[in-house]
Amino acid sequence: MKRILPAVVLLISAIACAHEGHDHGPAKYAEAEAYKPTPVPDRIVLTWTGDPSTTQAVTWRTSTDVKNGVAQIAIAEDGPLFRNKATEVAATTQTLKSDLNEAHYHTVQFTGLEPKTKYVYRVGLGENFSEWFHFQTASKEPEPFSFIYFGDAQNDVRSMWSRIVREAQSDAPKAKFLLHAGDLINRANRDAEWGEWFSAGGWLNAMIPNVPTPGNHEYERNLLSSEVSKHWRPQFALPENGPKGLEETVYYFDFQGVRVVSLNTNEHWEEQAAWLDKVLPENPQKWTILTFHHPIYNAKAGRDLPPLRDLWQPVFDRHHVDLVLTGHDHTYARSDVRVWDNMNSGKNVRDPKSGTVYVVSVSGPKMYDVDKREMMRRVAEDTQLYQIISIDGDSLKYEARTAKGSLYDAFTLNKREGQPNELIDQIPDVPENRRPAKQ
Repeated sequence: MKRILPAVVLLISAIACAHEGHDHGPAKYAEAEAYKPTPVPDRIVLTWTGDPSTTQAVTWRTSTDVKNGVAQIAIAEDGPLFRNKATEVAATTQTLKSDLNEAHYHTVQFTGLEPKTKYVYRVGLGENFSEWFHFQTASKEPEPFSFIYFGDAQNDVRSMWSRIVREAQSDAPKAKFLLHAGDLINRANRDAEWGEWFSAGGWLNAMIPNVPTPGNHEYERNLLSSEVSKHWRPQFALPENGPKGLEETVYYFDFQGVRVVSLNTNEHWEEQAAWLDKVLPENPQKWTILTFHHPIYNAKAGRDLPPLRDLWQPVFDRHHVDLVLTGHDHTYARSDVRVWDNMNSGKNVRDPKSGTVYVVSVSGPKMYDVDKREMMRRVAEDTQLYQIISIDGDSLKYEARTAKGSLYDAFTLNKREGQPNELIDQIPDVPENRRPAKQ
């Protein structure tokens, strides 16, 4: 009997452990419930459709029983009495039927605002309003400012990207906007993925304007067509100053001495080249920054798009584009100053009139490897990053930081009268993050 008892105890323990291994707690909460719209506003996001010094757009989501919406706005004060001075602006409302639900998206355009002024606003209807949020309008004149640039978030956004956007904001708490170089999510029309993206950004989206450009994963493709996500335009109110048929994916705006241009690498390349050839000569700003998803100088062999480079880069060089911010390659790569004449030779000689710095970056957890080219000054693999870009007069300062906030890459571009930009590398004295060489 004494010999049997230990065996029985071991058997019971094994059964208990096996049961414990399969007892993972409650089942996954249904996406249809987790991302169900309600009468209370959610997915609140600031964007621009017009002049950032005098306008501000805000969009939010509700359930369809909320037929319309309003936003209330006032100049921010130190105390609560601003509520007595708030004015109300009616929203435009549209219905979006997604794979999970049907929702109303409401958009308000605040116009006639004072430059360099902090405002307070909230959105909703009846008894269901958001909390009050702040935003600040831009200056009419060139003034120093910073913004944050993110490469692809794309996968496991709530789980793995949230820490990136929050670390970035803690490093640059006064950033004026958040620029996203495409592939914000993985599947264009999955409402749960958009729900994750909004959850990750949280209140930041309601206080710092977003500047998104579409990636290939914002497009739904089938044998017959390829169309931008049906979420894109209802939830992002963006300038409609681009080519016909590319509204709110190709656009530009001016901000305190910088012209920022979004291009769409998913379709109609020729039309965009012609449009850009008109938009850039008319640019009164000192700096020109472009963002689009697919790089024209890729970080990985076999991912190049030579026809796109052949078409677009001569336009960039002709109009002295300073900086190009892209994604797609799920790695990090930053060039020296590049010009069209050097592309075929592989040399990196500064053109007497022009020169552009190209960046590929990734902020989410999906990672590929790098083929380091001669023109790449700094690369990284298996590294989530965000970039803080600061402009002050004739100087543009760039920092790439890792998920922990560690400085990984840096440079300064200086404008020089009658000469090309001066590029000063400020790469920190830390090794490149590279995968072990394959045996």
